[in-house]
Amino acid sequence: MSGPNAPEPAAAAKGSERKSRPQTSRNKLTPLEVDVPGAVITVSTRCANGEREDKSGPVAVSELAKWRILSPDPMVVPGEVDVVRAAIAEAIAGGARFILTTGGTGVTREDVVPEACEALIAQRLWNIETQILLRGLENTPLAGLSRAMVGIVREDSERGVVLANAPGSRGGVKDTVAVVAPLFPNLLEQLDNPDL
Repeated sequence: MSGPNAPEPAAAAKGSERKSRPQTSRNKLTPLEVDVPGAVITVSTRCANGEREDKSGPVAVSELAKWRILSPDPMVVPGEVDVVRAAIAEAIAGGARFILTTGGTGVTREDVVPEACEALIAQRLWNIETQILLRGLENTPLAGLSRAMVGIVREDSERGVVLANAPGSRGGVKDTVAVVAPLFPNLLEQLDNPDL
């Protein structure tokens, strides 16, 4: 074909190469095709002592279920580093591939979730943390007070587990799940198929 509308040879070759490449879910967001086990850990000394009702944990379980991440009832633990780490280890031993903590991300003495998780996280997902922050700031300037982390835990897990911290508010939980859950299938695919 010749004339003013004829494609450049290099452009045509590049276009045909792009069409022939197999599509993978790494190029786009894809939903989970099967249910995946998860876990929710509420970190609150007052909730653990029965002084206050856990309102954010059940919201986390419900929100995750919408994305086929199925968690039993939340584990409720006090704000102590060793106890939080033990709860995470228990969730991993139980087969969870996604663990969401709620509470304990602020700046009080009992807000120890980041300190508990930092030593467990092998790969920090800084950009997802930023996405959560930006979403939270759309709703409240107080979102900037959270020290929540997101990352991959490999200890005691052959393939890796996604660990995300959410603030103890129901809104903070919803913001966190709204950002991380759509990305989780792609994270899981990479964790389970490192040669992709």
